[in-house]
Amino acid sequence: MERTTVVNEGISLAVFETGNPDGETIVLVHGWPDTHELWSHIVPLLSDRFRVISYDTRGAGESTVPRERSAYRLSNLASDFYAVIDAVSPGEPVHVLAHDWGAVEVWEAAGEPRAVDRIRSYTSISGPNLDHLGRWSRSKLSKPTFAGLKQVLAQTRASWYTVTFHIPGLSRLRIKRQFAKGWPAFLQEFSDVDPALVTQNSTLWSDATNGVNRYRANILPRLTAPRARHIAIPVQLIVNTEDVAVRPFHYDDTSNWVEHLTRNDIPAGHWSPISHATDIAALTEAYIDSVATPPVPA
Repeated sequence: MERTTVVNEGISLAVFETGNPDGETIVLVHGWPDTHELWSHIVPLLSDRFRVISYDTRGAGESTVPRERSAYRLSNLASDFYAVIDAVSPGEPVHVLAHDWGAVEVWEAAGEPRAVDRIRSYTSISGPNLDHLGRWSRSKLSKPTFAGLKQVLAQTRASWYTVTFHIPGLSRLRIKRQFAKGWPAFLQEFSDVDPALVTQNSTLWSDATNGVNRYRANILPRLTAPRARHIAIPVQLIVNTEDVAVRPFHYDDTSNWVEHLTRNDIPAGHWSPISHATDIAALTEAYIDSVATPPVPA
């Protein structure tokens, strides 16, 4: 991989490029507490066709680690994303594949007016649009049914760890306990990932503790005052049906907000980019092909 640096808002972002220099550009955005190495099993599957760009988001890996919580607001993270794609592909829109908080960040970017000119397609894995999630929760609670309340409670239970992340001392204790057996063992227990597929990053502990500022800066503001965020770019949801952190049913009304939406469910846990890399790469490539081919008129 060729490493470069993109500077945005005083933050140095480590950017990595590999693949076909003449191919279309696809940008991979990792989540918490990963780095660009999350994509190590997917990059080889895309490299023959695409020019593959990945980067360490702020607070992770080789990129700058801001200390203040406000630096991790979604507006700042979306600004980083646009800075990267403007640097690596100034003249052409890019395809995007994102996971977890990387997907949350790109959802924010996808809601901006400039998205239609800069993002050709977006494939999202296990990272909700927080405004859509907030609106979904409100819709279930405003006209409560047994099924709707059950879904809200199930997602709340799945996301309970985010409450502990808002309490500094408790968040460090929880992270320490979660990762006590090592990252490969945690992913095996949490997401049924073969430990042999997992490499533990040298910055994992600091990335995990620094990264909780994403939760503190965004969860409450977006869930308590969700915006009406309409998305005009083509979006593919890859929904992990066995994901214990992001339950599949909250995506059921995403089509209310996304003009061009495709959904594909796979029987995978949260870290599917590791456990189901072949499926993720194949679905992403097929979706890119479908976007490039205009639909046949009825």
